[in-house]
Amino acid sequence: MSLRKDAYSWGLIGLVLLLVAIAAFFVIRPYMRPRVTMRLGDAVLTAQVARTDAERAKGLSGVTHLGKNDAMLFVFDGDGKPGMWMKDMKIPIDIIWLDANKKVVYIAKNVSPDTYPEVFTPKIDARYVVEVAAGTVEADNIAVNRTALFDLNQAKGVNG
Repeated sequence: MSLRKDAYSWGLIGLVLLLVAIAAFFVIRPYMRPRVTMRLGDAVLTAQVARTDAERAKGLSGVTHLGKNDAMLFVFDGDGKPGMWMKDMKIPIDIIWLDANKKVVYIAKNVSPDTYPEVFTPKIDARYVVEVAAGTVEADNIAVNRTALFDLNQAKGVNG
């Protein structure tokens, strides 16, 4: 009888540990994305890199705070007019589109979460999109025709 109770207890402990591990994985997963250091205007940013459709769709959804030097860099496979929306966003952001040469081609400032389902698109083809805290564009002298400096080959992180 005692062996059966011990086996049941260990099984229950194992199940609880497994559930905790799964929950921890989903909590820390966004922080596991590769990061790249980027210079844009007067800002030096640490950007999470979103390269897959799933990562780009998730974006900054659910984020409740974005630090002054934090950003998300969306990388697209080719040039186009990638649309960005505020689905499940909690904070306003500035959105910056860059062409294949990393030159700023379009900016949307202080985009509020309540603009969803509106989609923001550049007027000129872009390859990258950078999302930063609202006010960063003004505070850090980011403007159309400025060039961003970053090297995706230097991305650091679990997937990088």
